[in-house]
Amino acid sequence: MFTVQVNNASKRFHNEWIFKNLDLELSSGDALAITGGNGSGKSTLLKCLSGAIPLTAGSIQYQSGATKIAEEQWFRSLALATPYLELPEEFTLSEVINFHFQFKMSLQNRSTTEILEILGLEKHKSKAISQFSSGMKQRVKLALAIFSEVPLLLLDEPSTNLDSQGLSWYLKLIQQYASNRILVICSNDPREYDFCEKKITLEDFK
Repeated sequence: MFTVQVNNASKRFHNEWIFKNLDLELSSGDALAITGGNGSGKSTLLKCLSGAIPLTAGSIQYQSGATKIAEEQWFRSLALATPYLELPEEFTLSEVINFHFQFKMSLQNRSTTEILEILGLEKHKSKAISQFSSGMKQRVKLALAIFSEVPLLLLDEPSTNLDSQGLSWYLKLIQQYASNRILVICSNDPREYDFCEKKITLEDFK
């Protein structure tokens, strides 16, 4: 069992509080939607949950079974897909997948060939990422995160640049491969998070 415990978490930039006094307890199998208007701080909270930026007050604790995980080791337990995450543009698709999985175990030991098939981009495997459309890049970001063997998935606006077919593809992947993990989704689009049994609105923590 993997857990994320958030106690009295608060984040301030200069004199503005982004969120205050936020408590969360997440365990393997939980799916949480973080909602709120544009600029409400959803991405900031996700960055705090990942350890990318520090809280102003409060604490976040990762725990695997009875073992507490040191903050500098959190990155081993999570994968994320966000609009601000950049892919190496000069790499081919196959090279991006191979490179990513030098640092993460692949879920169910999926091979690069299998991941390409699930992506539906086999014919583009030797094409540079710089030649990909924004929707194709988003598919790659999601696949790299979802097929990482980690207990925590952090997704920010996961259907960004995806058409209706891409949205259906994303939802199918979540259903098939994310059910036994902690899933956190930042979004204003209910289609991306309707299945989440836990929801918070950041305006409630100002």
